[in-house]
Amino acid sequence: MILKIKHFVIFITILFFVSCKEQKQSLSGIVGKRISVTDSIPESKEITDFVLPYKQRIDEVLDSTLAYASVYISKTDGKLNTSAGNLMADAVLALANPVFKARTTHTIDFVLLNQGGIRSPISIGNVSARTGYEIMPFENSVVVVGLKGTAMREMIRYLVKNKTPHPIAGIQIILKKDDSLAAVHIQGKPFDEEKIYYVATSNYLVTGGDNMSFFEDHVSLTETDYLIRNIMIDYFGKMDTLAPTIDDRFIQLEN
Repeated sequence: MILKIKHFVIFITILFFVSCKEQKQSLSGIVGKRISVTDSIPESKEITDFVLPYKQRIDEVLDSTLAYASVYISKTDGKLNTSAGNLMADAVLALANPVFKARTTHTIDFVLLNQGGIRSPISIGNVSARTGYEIMPFENSVVVVGLKGTAMREMIRYLVKNKTPHPIAGIQIILKKDDSLAAVHIQGKPFDEEKIYYVATSNYLVTGGDNMSFFEDHVSLTETDYLIRNIMIDYFGKMDTLAPTIDDRFIQLEN
């Protein structure tokens, strides 16, 4: 009898361990399905009511007037420089420079951005933070690149060859009638190949955007952590009236 009880206990113990053992799981497949968010989805009043106060606050901030545009500001109103490009480049030079100087003790010599980064004109009238999002919807930040010698010459050659009105400030490029280079001035002084120039640009261009590969040959790289869009919004807040003009920062002589 004792032997039977012992066998019974052993049987129950084995059964217990077998029943407690985790069953190994294995993935048999993955199925994906695109769920389109369209107007056909019925509105949820509960979600709408929850979001409403946040939306109202965001709209209030975005639509508050920061400045007034007295002229139509466009990236296509000039051949080699434009009102929108000049506005953006001047804003970057003015507001990124204090950040760069505080981090390195150096100053920005000039700005080079890309015309394609400007996504919207500015109409005559009130200018708000929403305007900043319209003209610069991307999350690009300002990076200051140290360039000298060969890289600087490549940059100038690129600008002369393409003749695109990329936003520039702090640098002047003058072309002869036959498209050859007449002069380059940086901060009012002739270009010096032996000097290191600190160029404020975007993180997009530093990584080769718009084929600006000359930025790869940099001697220093400083991230300002300042979004171009935020610079534009801050710049609007400092200005009463926006009236940028097409000037002589990139021109071609007629004779």
